[in-house]
Amino acid sequence: MRDRPGVLWLVAAALTALVHPFVPDATWLMVHMVALGALTHSVMVWSTHFATTLLKNHPDIDLRATQNRRLVLLHLGVLAVLVGVPTTWWWLTLAGASAVASAVCWHAWQLVRRLRGALPGRFRVVVHHYLASAAFLPVGATLGVLLARGQGDDMHARLLLAHSLVNVLGWLGITVTGTLVTLWPTILRARMDDAAERRARQALPGLVVGLALACTGALLGWRWLLLAGIAGYVAALLWNGRSLVAPARQKPPRHFASWSVMAGAVWFLVGITMIAWRVATADGFPEMATGYGRVAAVLVVGFALQVLTGALSHLVTAAIGGGPRVARVGIAGFDRIGVTRIVIINVPLALALLPVPAGTRVALTTLVLVGLVAFVPILLSTIKRLVTARREAALATPEDRRTGLEQGRAEAARVLEPPFPRAQLMAGVTLVALALAAGPALQPVLEGGSVSAAPATSVAPTGHTTEVAVEAGADMRFSPSRVEVPAGDRLVITLTNTDGSTVHDLYLDDDTQTPRLAKGESATLDVGVVGADRQGWCSVTGHRAMGMTLDIVVTGAPDGATGGATAGPRSSTGAEPPFALTPGATWPEGFEADDASLPPLPATRTHRVTLRVQEQEVEVAPGVTRTRWTFGGSAPGPTLHGRVGDRFVVTLVNDGSIGHSIDFHAGALAPDRPMRTIGPGRRLTYTFTAERAGIWMYHCSTMPMSTHIAQGMFGAVVIEPPDLPEVDRSYVVTASELHAGEDTSTDPVATAFNGRAFQYDADPLTARVGERVRFWVLDAGPDGPLSFHVVGGQFDTVWEEGAYRVGGPDEVGGPAAGSQVLPLLPAQGGFVELTFPEAGHYPFVNHVMTDAERGAHGIVRVR
Repeated sequence: MRDRPGVLWLVAAALTALVHPFVPDATWLMVHMVALGALTHSVMVWSTHFATTLLKNHPDIDLRATQNRRLVLLHLGVLAVLVGVPTTWWWLTLAGASAVASAVCWHAWQLVRRLRGALPGRFRVVVHHYLASAAFLPVGATLGVLLARGQGDDMHARLLLAHSLVNVLGWLGITVTGTLVTLWPTILRARMDDAAERRARQALPGLVVGLALACTGALLGWRWLLLAGIAGYVAALLWNGRSLVAPARQKPPRHFASWSVMAGAVWFLVGITMIAWRVATADGFPEMATGYGRVAAVLVVGFALQVLTGALSHLVTAAIGGGPRVARVGIAGFDRIGVTRIVIINVPLALALLPVPAGTRVALTTLVLVGLVAFVPILLSTIKRLVTARREAALATPEDRRTGLEQGRAEAARVLEPPFPRAQLMAGVTLVALALAAGPALQPVLEGGSVSAAPATSVAPTGHTTEVAVEAGADMRFSPSRVEVPAGDRLVITLTNTDGSTVHDLYLDDDTQTPRLAKGESATLDVGVVGADRQGWCSVTGHRAMGMTLDIVVTGAPDGATGGATAGPRSSTGAEPPFALTPGATWPEGFEADDASLPPLPATRTHRVTLRVQEQEVEVAPGVTRTRWTFGGSAPGPTLHGRVGDRFVVTLVNDGSIGHSIDFHAGALAPDRPMRTIGPGRRLTYTFTAERAGIWMYHCSTMPMSTHIAQGMFGAVVIEPPDLPEVDRSYVVTASELHAGEDTSTDPVATAFNGRAFQYDADPLTARVGERVRFWVLDAGPDGPLSFHVVGGQFDTVWEEGAYRVGGPDEVGGPAAGSQVLPLLPAQGGFVELTFPEAGHYPFVNHVMTDAERGAHGIVRVR
């Protein structure tokens, strides 16, 4: 229980990194497997070890069996959190966080008992650091639970900042700061700074107060207090860090343990500086949290993991014991390719923080992962060597010990004072260079594109190269949008995406293209020798229609010169071919249509919903499969059901490949923040109160909006009018259009109820004679009108856009009034009610009859 769980969490994080494109919330999972799993486990184990060593308590104060029970509680809590957050099971997240906090509080109480039972001695302040850090963990757990509950953008950002500060700077940072007071000189085998204990006592209040102020400032939204708290924390950290300088001057780092710990300490300061810079320069708290993954990578990978691997490289050897000769075996084992590992972890990590292309970033981060994962087999094999060496030392006779004494002294000099391993350094530098070289080649593979040069033209090459920098901006424009190049020049375009909301690329009319780029990423496109005008555009669906084009204009071209590219225009990268309905095609026997029943009203008045944007293959008509952009895995997205006055907290998670957003017509609020477009891998929280009744549309509002809606990104929110009478059955019917490609300006090739053409012909809705049936109807469009009609039926109640047109409590029109259709324009909705007079099959259609014949057709089977 002391050794294996931490290793298992590291292995789990490494495996998640390998399959991260296929795992939702992979980045969050990796961070928490390391920070909450491996690091929290190590803090509890090794702070207990240090407290025991420093305070020299009797072992009965905290038995090993009791320690194991705490660790079991901790890991059960961690597992619950790792399952609860991605699945949005808030109750499980709460239970897991409570278990983690309870285990840490239990651990802190045992430390208090150790302090009470200890004799006066030096460095009790180290244990005081452990108690201070343990006090922050329950606070961090509470903030994490509130984050999982779902918050508005501003509060989400504040909670995220406070959560990360408390957990990383408090639980981990204060623990590491206190431990290094004694551990750092021990690793270096140097004399401790005489003022180390005094400085540690002086610094601890500054660390605690500074962090408390920073956390308070984040939660209250007071930027000045947050910055002041961070500054106070850093000042106390640097004051305490002075004690680490003198030992390093006496014995400079020579082994992996000391190099790794030193690198971690440097990254700790870099990470805090990155946070302070964000806080000082961002427009608001939501902007501080945007792109926070880089800060997390610095603090978790750069700081925490490197301190952990460095400390374990020393502590494992010390804990196994066996004397100097056994210790030398451990040092030599952990030093294997030590400098190489230090280089391939730290240099690529620093380079990956720069605005490099996606392929290069993947190559660099893969190298970091290799360097970190290499520690696990080295740890296991070194433990095996240490155990063997200790056994041999225990069995050695006095004569064997005398014989090996001189040999041991020579070996000690070689192991403890090794020459600088230049070969390992060069190996690390070479691997970094190879990763940088492999990045551009890897990027087209990642995106499925090509960056090959265009064919040569008929003009004579000049031998000159024109290089142009182009930006893809948030205004759906290339800047510049027109490039001039002399005839015969080779043209090289460097494209950089400056749009934080979505990805962009550049596709030329000969199938030459860049990969799709996220914000800050760049790619170079070698167009080749240019002899005639060319055109390029962004191939992301709908972006070309929005005007995202690039004109390449050749100057000085001789008469008759022609370009080398003759390929026709293409709608989008990897676009699916146009389709048409097959006459007479039917759904197969046993087909099950999507459930059109109105979901029951939840008991709660606060609705917490997570909608994941996913790209899924869906059969939209008999024999026709298309890639749909979905909310929650379906198109339309799930129907939400509530009452007037209900509060909705919706978390949008973009698991798609381009930017998306969401707009709820059921709420009234400024669209600037909640309806903004978020890039792949991002999330936002959208909170609104339903103040008026209706069947309201929600949809993606990213431009071009018509394309995103036509691709399936829409759904319904049913807010019941007060005192709405109960009926026997309630159905939700959402009408929409299916287009052949991304161009929605032409007529749709198919129409549908609830996303699939003719599905309720194959699997009808049901009712019984005399039952009152209510149809909630929404026209999602994006363009076509809907005239909802039930063949053979008459509506005795019609409620449209917030008001009764026929029937209702006021008997609008009188008891004999009726209606044959519910007419709706795009985004309008309402409901109709009727009873069926006799058994039979009653078609329901869009009475814009061409649309009924294209798929907006179903049947109610009445018995």
